[in-house]
Amino acid sequence: MGWVAGDEVYGADPGLRNELETRELGYVLAVSCDAPITTATGTMRADAIAASLPKRAWQRLSAGEGTEGHRYYDWAWIDIHTPDQDGHHWLLIRRHRRTGEPAFYRCYAPHYVPLATLVRVAGRRWTIEQDFQTSKGQTGLDEHQVRTWTSWHRWTTLVLLAHLFLAIAAATARATPAPDGLIPLTLNEIRHLLAELVLTPLRSAQHILQRSHWRRRHQHRTQQAHYQQQQSHEP
Repeated sequence: MGWVAGDEVYGADPGLRNELETRELGYVLAVSCDAPITTATGTMRADAIAASLPKRAWQRLSAGEGTEGHRYYDWAWIDIHTPDQDGHHWLLIRRHRRTGEPAFYRCYAPHYVPLATLVRVAGRRWTIEQDFQTSKGQTGLDEHQVRTWTSWHRWTTLVLLAHLFLAIAAATARATPAPDGLIPLTLNEIRHLLAELVLTPLRSAQHILQRSHWRRRHQHRTQQAHYQQQQSHEP
């Protein structure tokens, strides 16, 4: 593991940040807009630093690819390293392109890294959160009553194994190009097919597969529309 990412609860914990720096683990931890940030010129609120930046300080970068294409934001970073610190420290600022809503991150790396690396790590948090949501929606991660540790541990292990099986099946399916006009088989679609073909086969296999093709064709058209719209606005 080379990086740690977390929300404001973790970004506000100086003990955690110090421990990660001692272990020379890079981090990108969210902080609140009023977080005090110490720079070479003094201590300021994170949002005050963002408001003082010139236009040339902002760069448009993708935080990763989502269901509707790349997730572009405007980004800026400020070196907040002080002489008593080891490694490299930055304040990373993300600005939503339409609403202008900002987000702030304390960042550290034992060695210098480019802005794109910090953006990539910040974007991975979204992917991890999506994995948790998928486990809840597709394999029942949040459906246990948590009465005892042993039963919860067994339930969670089975849920994660089921999620792993679906993820491997989806990755294997993506190795083969999808037919024209269809999106590749997704984890959600594979779970849906297994439920209808194996667990509760109430209809014929042909009918179930036709319905699957209809959903994937509709999703493909929606995806292409989003991509075309994005290309007309993004770099």
